[in-house]
Amino acid sequence: MAAAKDHSPTHPADCPRRSFVYRKLLAAGAGGFVKAGDAMAADNYGDLEGERLRAGCAGLVDLCPMPRIGFKGKGCLDWLRAAGLRVPDAPNRSAAQDDGAIIATLDKDSALVLGNPRTAGGDPLPAKLQARWSGGDPSPPPWGLPLHWQDSHAWYLLTGARTPEVLAGLCSMDLRPQHFPEGGVAQTSVAHLGTVVIREATGGGQPAYHLLADSAAAGYFYDELQAAVAEFGGGPAGLRVLRAAPTKQREGAGP
Repeated sequence: MAAAKDHSPTHPADCPRRSFVYRKLLAAGAGGFVKAGDAMAADNYGDLEGERLRAGCAGLVDLCPMPRIGFKGKGCLDWLRAAGLRVPDAPNRSAAQDDGAIIATLDKDSALVLGNPRTAGGDPLPAKLQARWSGGDPSPPPWGLPLHWQDSHAWYLLTGARTPEVLAGLCSMDLRPQHFPEGGVAQTSVAHLGTVVIREATGGGQPAYHLLADSAAAGYFYDELQAAVAEFGGGPAGLRVLRAAPTKQREGAGP
């Protein structure tokens, strides 16, 4: 009897969902992809040591395939707290969760939930919250609604020692560590695009900034970030580099 064929996807185009910029990733040398829900994310760019050097300087990681969701409306933040999650008490702050996910408050009635990009598989927090909302446990607030950030916003991560300098050339807001602490959230303009910037709590490790902007401009945004990191000796990096980087699970103060 012939062995069953393995029909697992091996290319981003084999999946129902793919990164907005997967063709750019392939052109940049992405050679390994891992399953992330119903999509595939770039896991590596071949040479591990070279990738680590780029990421230590100014790495650009595509997180567009990774899970994320938003909730907006009166009572949504309390609904998240009722689910046992850490939710900051003020806008423009973020808190890491036990599974490595991040919850960022954007105003007094809305929040953004980012799944842990270091664990491509499993049952990510955004999917669990979507199921909780649909199942009514705990009961959703009557004036609230979920927001599909996975479709509406591209998601990139800048990481490395030169990242604050990269952002200084793209954003008029001062995002240097001494002025924008770990866990801070900014709603500003980066490369002329309205962008949510979240500084990840790395516990004193290399600076790391999550950037989310309109998915319609995902290609333009990626090209601008790619050109900016290249000026400082950086370049594309995959998820495997993130898995080796420490994070600190705590609530951060706003800017």
